[in-house]
Amino acid sequence: MTRSSSSPAADGTQHHHGLGPRAAAVLVFGSSAAVLVVEIVALRLLAPYLGLTLETSTMVIGIALTAIAAGSWLGGRLADQVNPRRLIGPSLGVSGAVVALTPAVLRTTGEWAPPILLFIASLTILVPGALLSAVTPIVTKLRLTSLAETGTVVGRLSGVGTVGAIVGTVLTGFVLVSRLPVSGILIGLGTLLVVGAALVEWRTRGWSGTPALTLVVVAGSLAITVAPGGCDAETRYHCARVVADPDRDSGRTLVLDGVRHSYVDIDDPTFLKFEYVRAIASVVDAAFPEGEPLAAHHLGGGGLTFPRYLAATRPGTRSLVSEIDSGVVRIDRDQLGLRSQAGIDVRAEDGRLGLRRLDAGSRDLVVGDAFGGVSVPWHLTTVEALTDVRRVLNEGGLYVANLIDHGGLAFARAEVATLSETFEHVALVGAPADIGLDPTASSDGGNLVVVASDRPVDLRATQEALDARQIGWKITGGDDLTSWIGDAQLLTDDYAPVDQLLQPYRPRSSQ
Repeated sequence: MTRSSSSPAADGTQHHHGLGPRAAAVLVFGSSAAVLVVEIVALRLLAPYLGLTLETSTMVIGIALTAIAAGSWLGGRLADQVNPRRLIGPSLGVSGAVVALTPAVLRTTGEWAPPILLFIASLTILVPGALLSAVTPIVTKLRLTSLAETGTVVGRLSGVGTVGAIVGTVLTGFVLVSRLPVSGILIGLGTLLVVGAALVEWRTRGWSGTPALTLVVVAGSLAITVAPGGCDAETRYHCARVVADPDRDSGRTLVLDGVRHSYVDIDDPTFLKFEYVRAIASVVDAAFPEGEPLAAHHLGGGGLTFPRYLAATRPGTRSLVSEIDSGVVRIDRDQLGLRSQAGIDVRAEDGRLGLRRLDAGSRDLVVGDAFGGVSVPWHLTTVEALTDVRRVLNEGGLYVANLIDHGGLAFARAEVATLSETFEHVALVGAPADIGLDPTASSDGGNLVVVASDRPVDLRATQEALDARQIGWKITGGDDLTSWIGDAQLLTDDYAPVDQLLQPYRPRSSQ
C-alpha cells in the first residue's frame, strides 16, 4: 500500500514535501536577519524617550533574546502538533504587520502615554521577534526526512540563521541607518515580510489573510506621517531637529533625541544662551589673556557653539573638533550657518581616537562636551582617557568639561576624583547647592563644569568672570572640593559604571 506523504516514515520521522533546501535557507536567513534589524532599530526609536543608556540597550537586548528563546521553543512545539507548512505564512505576515506599525505606535505612545511605553515597546519587539524566531524550528521540521540526517539539517539551518543575524546586524549598523530614516527601515522590512508571507501562502494554499495584512502595512506607512516625534533628520546616532528661537531671529536650538544639545546664534557667535557654555567661556577667558589665539581640541561638537565663540573672540584660534556623528556636522553646515571659517576643522571621529592622533603638548585647551544619550561616553571619563588629554596639553594647558548628573551626583564626584588623580590642580563650577557651597539648599543636579590643569587655577579671576556673566554659579577647589568628592571611586577603563552612577534621567538641556 502506498504511504501518504504526511504519514510517519519507518524510522519515525514525518515527511512534508514541497520546501527545498534553498527555500528553507532563504526563510531562515531572512527571518533571523529581520530579528536583529528590529532589535537595533528599536534602540533608536526609544532613545528620545528613555535615553541611549546602558540600561536601555540591556533592556532591548534582553527583550530580543527573550523573543528568540520563546519563539524557538513555541515554534518547535507547534511544528510537532500542526502541519508546519501552515505556520510559515502567518508567522511572516503577522510579524511584518507589527513591524510596519512599530514606528507610529512607539512614537505616539512615547509622546502621549509615556507610563506604558516600556510595555508597548516590549510587545513591539517580543511579538515579531518570537514569530520570526519560530520560523527556524518550523522550517527545520519540514526539512527533516530521516533521523539519519538530523544533525546535518539542524546544523546547516542553525548556521544559516546565525549568518542571517550577522548580516542583519552589519547591514543595519553600517548601511541602512546611515541612508534611511528609522521609520523607512521598519516599514520596508514589514513590507518585505508580508510579501514573503504572500509568496509562501500562494505556493501552498492561497491564504486569504495576506490582503488584510497588506492593508495593515499601508496603514503603518500612513500613520507615521502624522505620528509625533518626527525628525528633521535621522543621523547615524540621533533623531535630530533644529528649532528656531521665537525671541531671537537668528537663534537656533539643536535637539538630539528630544534633548536640547546646542544653542547657536547664526549672526552673533558671541551670544551664549545656555548657562554651562557661559561658564566654560568664563573659565577660558579667565585662564588666557584676552584675544590671545589658542590651539584647541573639542571632544564633541554638537552645534559647535564654543568653537564659533573662540573664532569670534580670539581671531587666529585653531579649533579641531572630534564629532562622531557626521549627520550632525551636515546639519551644522546646512541649517546652523557653519561656513568654511578659518580655524574650525571638524572631523567625523570618536573623541578618544581623535585624541590619540594629536601630538604631545600640541594644545592650549581641550574642551570636553561629548554626550552619548544622556551621559558623557564612559570611555572619555577614565584615568586612561584623561591621561591622554593631559598628554596633548602643553605646560600651561587647560582641560574644561561639561558634566551632567542628578540626585547625589555620584558620577560627577567620581569624575572629579578621577581628574584629581590625573592633574595637579582641579576646580569645579556650578550652582552653589550642587557643589556644596550652600548646604541649606537642596541639590537637583544638572550641568557642572570641571576645570583641570597642571598649573594653578585662578579661582578669584574665574569667579569674577562668572559674576560678570551673571550666571549665579560659583567655583570651588582645594580642601572644599576634596571634601565634596568624599570617597568617590576612580573611573578606569576596567571599571567605569557611568550609567549606573547617574541618577534616574529627567529630560533637560545638555547645555
